[in-house]
Amino acid sequence: MTTLAPPPAPVHEGRHRAAAPPVPRVRRLFTGAPEDPRWARPALWAILVLATALYAWNLSSVTGNSFYNAAVYSGTKSWKAFFFGALDSGSFITVDKPPFALWVMGLSARVLGYGTWQLALPMVAVGVGSVALLYRMVKRDFGAVAGTVAALALALTPITVAITRDTNPDPILVFLMLLGAAALMRAVRTGRTMPMVWSGVAIGFAFNTKMMQAYVVLPVFFLVYLWAARGSIGRRVRALAAGTVALVVSSAWWMVVVDLIPASRRPYIGGSTDNTVWDLVIGYNGFGRIFGASASVGSQGNGASFGGESGLYRMFNDIMGGQISWLIPFAAVTLVAGLVLRGRAPRTDGRRAALLLWGGWFVLHYLTFALAEGTFHPYYVTAMAPGIAALAGIGAVMLYRAFREGAAVKWGWVLPTAVAASTVWAVLLLQRVSGSGTLYTVAEVVAGAAGAVAVTGLLVGRFTKRRRLMGFAALAAIVALLAGPAAYSVAAAGSTPNGTNPTAGPNTGGGMGGGAGGGQRPSGAPSGTGQIGTGTGTSTGTGTGTGTGSSPESGAPSAGGMGGGMGGGTQVTSAMITYLKEHQDGATWLLAVATDQTASSVILESGQPVISMGGWSGTDNAMTLAKLKSLVKSGKLHYIVISDSGQGSSNSSNTEISTWVKKNGTAVSDYSGLYRLDASDVG
Repeated sequence: MTTLAPPPAPVHEGRHRAAAPPVPRVRRLFTGAPEDPRWARPALWAILVLATALYAWNLSSVTGNSFYNAAVYSGTKSWKAFFFGALDSGSFITVDKPPFALWVMGLSARVLGYGTWQLALPMVAVGVGSVALLYRMVKRDFGAVAGTVAALALALTPITVAITRDTNPDPILVFLMLLGAAALMRAVRTGRTMPMVWSGVAIGFAFNTKMMQAYVVLPVFFLVYLWAARGSIGRRVRALAAGTVALVVSSAWWMVVVDLIPASRRPYIGGSTDNTVWDLVIGYNGFGRIFGASASVGSQGNGASFGGESGLYRMFNDIMGGQISWLIPFAAVTLVAGLVLRGRAPRTDGRRAALLLWGGWFVLHYLTFALAEGTFHPYYVTAMAPGIAALAGIGAVMLYRAFREGAAVKWGWVLPTAVAASTVWAVLLLQRVSGSGTLYTVAEVVAGAAGAVAVTGLLVGRFTKRRRLMGFAALAAIVALLAGPAAYSVAAAGSTPNGTNPTAGPNTGGGMGGGAGGGQRPSGAPSGTGQIGTGTGTSTGTGTGTGTGSSPESGAPSAGGMGGGMGGGTQVTSAMITYLKEHQDGATWLLAVATDQTASSVILESGQPVISMGGWSGTDNAMTLAKLKSLVKSGKLHYIVISDSGQGSSNSSNTEISTWVKKNGTAVSDYSGLYRLDASDVG
């Protein structure tokens, strides 16, 4: 085996400018460091402008996820709701996620006013920030070419474009994970403890954005630091212990504070089975995501998949393929070949450490998402995109250098083979949607032609020693590999995403779920027309969904969850909302309904707090008969929606509530299923 000498450090890339005078910081933002190639910083700015355009194009038309939008709106009306991440400003129940992403959007809304672009702006900012951060990290170890390719690949990842044009928390999660990775690599290079502490803090905040998903990268973080960091093993263990303490504290502080507060003084924890954040972490947002309804801890039965059946092929199926898989073949070849090339490097070799980091990031996310039997939405895989993009950039440099300079014959085939395999896969993906529009047909032709030129040019150039031809072929390879993702990304930027389950490109038979993504209202007291469904939709394990609402995180059917028909089959119309506001009579809550998707829509339509009695799927035990009587007796609630659909009950408490309301409440004749309750109705 021939092991190539390490490539020259990035500092020597481009024209040498010895004895250049110091460049002011502001100027360096536009020109880059003196040792950078002259094209590097303009290329970065061009990519950041492209990313901003894709993420922010026609931002005012983006409705976002009404579930999270309602919680943000409620947080602008109540600091208590803000802290807990409550769905309603009366703080009856929380959303099923920790609140950090809601805090970010909520602060934007408090400063700039509540509206579409105010909520989406932070997502665009962190999305562009992730591209810039990935560029900096990859460039640090592999040079400007690698950083540029990696940044462009991330900016053009279709599912990343789709989710960044939304109000789901994933863009913030990815940015925080990248911050953690950047701090980790600094700790590896310097051997100092504080970067490890900051890495733990960043992942802790990521945990408070989307709980256990933030921890997917932790095994590779620990491995890379213990293996590659400078210093003795004892020093590395101590630094890792300090980082772990920071991780635990920054992850657990909100959970501990909330769970220590008596249940009577805080909202019910949505998605939990016992009204604790700990149960939400372990169950619904933990093992429930991996094992589905078979999880040993309460998972609320969440097992719907909007991305196809679980299995190693999931990332390549008709739903997921166009979202994330374009560069996976190239990334896989890069990981294996790169580790071989760095095989005899010292333990502390920074490039091998970076390969381990990005390779582990990619592999761990791939296995987690491919094999998860619980709830799975296509946009989850945006967390895998940095690993793939980084490997693409690294491979563009390492494989090309090995191809051009490798003494062994085998290195003359690795890069052309990787480009050919990825090009063939891109063409196959585009053929799947060839009837969906001219954009995809053009992308298919461009990818195929550029791929053929790239492979031919690489081989001819190497064996004829024409380096200029090889360089041209390498550029053609980049075009071939990114033509398909670019087409999907442009399509995503030019369309209004499904708020609860955004995907890029044409509809491929799944992943679009249902449409609970509307309901965005910019004013403090919204008003609108039309009907707001209480949730009569259905969802299937194949990823298709119909009806008035699809879960942003669970995929569970929205009707009938509050057994006994508490809200299923009833429409909350604008006329009903007008009636309720006119007869609210000083109550804290305008209405009590069965599920989160109904409550969030009514909150955004009315501007008033609304109780979700059963959480997202309707199975939460948030409302009991005793609690309902207390709210009615105190005058905090007068109206409740109870369906007459006759659906069976899966929860005896829900049936008890439904029976009591029908017996003691007064039916509002103009609105089927609506009942009025007053203190006199409570025995």
